[in-house]
Amino acid sequence: MAQPQTNVDEVVQAIAAETNTPSETVSKLYTDTVAHYQTDARVFDYVPLLAAKKVRDTLRHTGNRRN
Repeated sequence: MAQPQTNVDEVVQAIAAETNTPSETVSKLYTDTVAHYQTDARVFDYVPLLAAKKVRDTLRHTGNRRN
């Protein structure tokens, strides 16, 4: 059974709202993270989920928040 397609815009907007970070910043970071994970992945089903978690964690710990 095929996995549902990830809606990147929804993921980016959710992370932006949760971390109070501009969506452009989140989009760039998410895209870069997905690309990085895909280079070594053998199974791609969870790449979007893992990338979203990594981006959230990165933004929460680096203080990349707008004032």
